[in-house]
Amino acid sequence: MAMSAADIEKFIKEGLPDAQVEIKDLAGDGNHYAATVISAAFKGKSRVQQHQMVYAALKGNMGGVLHALALTTSAPQD
Repeated sequence: MAMSAADIEKFIKEGLPDAQVEIKDLAGDGNHYAATVISAAFKGKSRVQQHQMVYAALKGNMGGVLHALALTTSAPQD
């Protein structure tokens, strides 16, 4: 069973409460998404660390229920 865009956003916002999240279904199949996540928690973190934080927020669903997620992450611009 695929994960919905709403569920992805919910998990990310639970893990990163201040996050601005935009989810796009890339293939229309509910399995291939792109997410843009902006959070102050990313400040001072490398891109890899930012992505790891998002994956942690997804609570192990990445690679299983959630097949593919293209991530764009950043800290808010001051």
